[in-house]
Amino acid sequence: MDLERLRRVAAAQDGIVTADQALRLGLSRDEIRQQWRSGRWLRLARGCYLPEPDGSAVDRRRARIRAAVLSLGPGAFAVLDTAVELHGVAGLRPQAAIHVSVPVDQPRPQRRADPGIVVHQLTVGRGDLCAVRGIPATAPLRTLADVLLRVDRYPAVCLLDSALNRSLVTPDDLLSIPALIRGRRGAVAARGYLAEADGRAQSPLETRARLRCVDGKVPPDALQLEVRDRDGYLLGIGDLGWRGPKVIAEADGRGPHGTPEAAYADRRRQNRLVNAGWTVLRFTWSDTLDPHYIPWTVRQALAAHPDPRSAR
Repeated sequence: MDLERLRRVAAAQDGIVTADQALRLGLSRDEIRQQWRSGRWLRLARGCYLPEPDGSAVDRRRARIRAAVLSLGPGAFAVLDTAVELHGVAGLRPQAAIHVSVPVDQPRPQRRADPGIVVHQLTVGRGDLCAVRGIPATAPLRTLADVLLRVDRYPAVCLLDSALNRSLVTPDDLLSIPALIRGRRGAVAARGYLAEADGRAQSPLETRARLRCVDGKVPPDALQLEVRDRDGYLLGIGDLGWRGPKVIAEADGRGPHGTPEAAYADRRRQNRLVNAGWTVLRFTWSDTLDPHYIPWTVRQALAAHPDPRSAR
């Protein structure tokens, strides 16, 4: 066996090799089986192995997705939540299942040996497919159209916001989704989700906080609001803003705000904004789970600092 060639093949496809590739590199089927049973190789899906299973969790996950697609043969492609994951769109809960579609003109395989792979047969048209790091998948717009029919409002709007923010789709692209989903179950609700999408939201937490405010009848009048002093110096940027009463709401996620350096920067920015007469509210993911807490808190802040323009 040519180990160096094996490593090069694996390196080009997220660390995995297929049984057919290993055979072409000089291994026998018995040797492949021995590598797997001894634990030196990790079997990810039927006929797909990870010869050096020591990568990161993200790399291992991508390897599993690639293996699932490869194991289903030519024409297979990642769909639904798995395509969302490959495109890096945020808004869905992580899940172990891998969703793959096979062509509609071939028998649908039964994968009892791979229970983590959910096999679909989706009809796709020209332009519906792309490759993400070499893994065939539905393109971003088709992926959104498919998933919007299967999720509730909050995750749906989070997905749309994330895709817009990452420039995977444009607002004009979203105008074509109603035609893609026409007549399908869930289409009426999905069209309503499209109207609430806003690519200025930089995280699902920001989206959820905004939707809570909308539902609580205190919608922000600005997103990513830049606050400057009289000389034009940028004091800070608020995730959600109410300009008249000078109220800002910040969505504090564990990622961008989780380091000591980020915490210090947040405090300095908040001090500048408070000194400039702004009220700064801070909300976490757990706050968004209560439908009443965020709008009630915002309403109290707005009442304490009424819009001076309303008194004219």
